[in-house]
Amino acid sequence: MTIREQWERQEMETLSPMACLSSRSKGRERDEPFCEIRTAFQRDRDRIIHSKSFRRLKHKTQVLSLPESDHMRTRLTHTLEVSQIARTISRAIRLNEDLTEAIALGHDLGHTPFGHTGERFLGELAVSHGLQGFHHAAQSLRVVDRLERDGRGLNLTWEVRIGILQHSKGQVDVREGFNLENPSSLEAWVVRVSDSIAYLNHDLDDALRAGFLTPSDIPAGIIQALGKSHGSRIGALVYDVVTNSGDGHIGFSAGFLDQIEDLRNFLYASVYSHESIKREEPKVAYVMKALFEHALTEMRLEPRGAVDWISGMTDRYAIQFFRQIAEPRA
Repeated sequence: MTIREQWERQEMETLSPMACLSSRSKGRERDEPFCEIRTAFQRDRDRIIHSKSFRRLKHKTQVLSLPESDHMRTRLTHTLEVSQIARTISRAIRLNEDLTEAIALGHDLGHTPFGHTGERFLGELAVSHGLQGFHHAAQSLRVVDRLERDGRGLNLTWEVRIGILQHSKGQVDVREGFNLENPSSLEAWVVRVSDSIAYLNHDLDDALRAGFLTPSDIPAGIIQALGKSHGSRIGALVYDVVTNSGDGHIGFSAGFLDQIEDLRNFLYASVYSHESIKREEPKVAYVMKALFEHALTEMRLEPRGAVDWISGMTDRYAIQFFRQIAEPRA
């Protein structure tokens, strides 16, 4: 019996009946020999970590501009925090931790530079050139399927691929077989929930560090329900998910759902629409448009290719390339 087969047997003996077993994966788009050591989901996790798109996440904005502070979250640290939270939840309720981790590590690979501001403007450019728009979840799937490894893709398992696409329901996908409202595995549900836990709490933490907010600005109801510190709030939400999940359901209690919605509304009103962020939006729009037009006219790319090229950029590379094409030279 190989080490991989021992892992597969351990999954069958210890995981919940509702968990996805690596030995029962629906497989890959292209068949390949099994690894003697790693299960299929462990192998997918490793492929994502070693990908170029994963490394580029360290220089992509989460919410606040990268130069503000070395301690601000980037898209990479957000991904790692989602992964940690998702693994904790999966382990507690005996789901497949390897599958959960692979989905979490790959869920934002297709995100644009300049955070959600960049995503919005790239979506507008895509629509204006005949495409259906842009959403980072669908682009993340495109990255692992078609763009990594010089167009060969990572050839991940079906469960990881669909989990990456389903981590966010804020999109419309015209292809059949993708139920975005109801993720196809409990592991994918865990990543969706963990994504919310991570970004709501670390965006609040970064806003406090940046001086956008003071602790006294946080509504008293949120502090009373979730706690005063970053760690206590995450701990409370994770515990609520673990104790309220079961029978094929992953989610929060009704009371915590109300607090999460209050926290989300507070962040949108006080952080995501902060004047310091709004002031940068015209600059981001100008840079994105210039890059898109350069891709079409000078690089002779089709609109789909321009979207792929720009969405893969880091913030600093986008600014550097913009300067190259915009600044006059001697």
